[in-house]
Amino acid sequence: MSNKPATPREWSKPTIYTAIILSMVFWSFSYVWTNIALRSFTVITLLESRLLVATVVMFLFGIFTRQLQLPRREDIKWFLLLAFFEPFLYFIGETYGLKRISPTIASVMIATIPLFAPFSAYFILKEKISKANIAGIIVSFAGIVSIVTVGSDKATATDTAGVLLIALAVASAIFYATVLKKLSAHYNGITLVTYQNIIGFFYFLPLFLGIEAPHLHEIVWRTDSIVCMLLLALFASFIAFVLFAEAVRRIGVARSNVFCNLLPVLTAIFSALILHEVLPAQQIIGMVVVIAGLFVSQINKKVRK
Repeated sequence: MSNKPATPREWSKPTIYTAIILSMVFWSFSYVWTNIALRSFTVITLLESRLLVATVVMFLFGIFTRQLQLPRREDIKWFLLLAFFEPFLYFIGETYGLKRISPTIASVMIATIPLFAPFSAYFILKEKISKANIAGIIVSFAGIVSIVTVGSDKATATDTAGVLLIALAVASAIFYATVLKKLSAHYNGITLVTYQNIIGFFYFLPLFLGIEAPHLHEIVWRTDSIVCMLLLALFASFIAFVLFAEAVRRIGVARSNVFCNLLPVLTAIFSALILHEVLPAQQIIGMVVVIAGLFVSQINKKVRK
């Protein structure tokens, strides 16, 4: 292993966008896999299991391919902060927040991540914000609102604690991407996500040992739940995070985070294909608006310093 700074290889724009879209596809599928996995696993046990599997696979892959780098001493605090924001705080906020408020309100709140990410990147990383980026974010968010406000009887359901938990997830994702960008100047995606998962595993360990470990004997193990846990580990916690990290290294925090607006779009599509749900016209229009916003935000104009 080496601790020399990693210079990103040149990727064409189609390669970059393919990578980030694939990460969104895998994260969208993760909602289905999580639902099935939770038929056996409890929340913390599922998170610990998927992080453990992902960490072992990534560590071995990084060693075998010689892509795993040693962290510099001055960067250890940033790796600890990275994993604290995500997976630790983000998954706590998202998972427990969804138990207290309607998915509609939670989806709208999580979709605000791209709205605030450019501003945190501007103040912390000095990334420039283009007018096209702001316009694309606004258009995409309008599409998100159109999608998630269709046919929800609980659209107005609120719970103060639930809203605060989802707000925690949103803030965690924003700061995660900002710290990720800072570290990505020196480390490749394999290194970043491997250490992120290792540290995240130990962050969750006290919760697992104190709350859920004493009740493991009560779990009824199902084959489909175990398979979905493995899919979560390999695709959602490994491949998707690496692809996203590599995209952030090349196109920045603001432009990468805009693609998070694809998550509810892809989830709606997969629900229609797999669960045979019928998409209302308003949702179809909303998806078109989201995609249009993505194209607008990716207009790359030179910004004067």
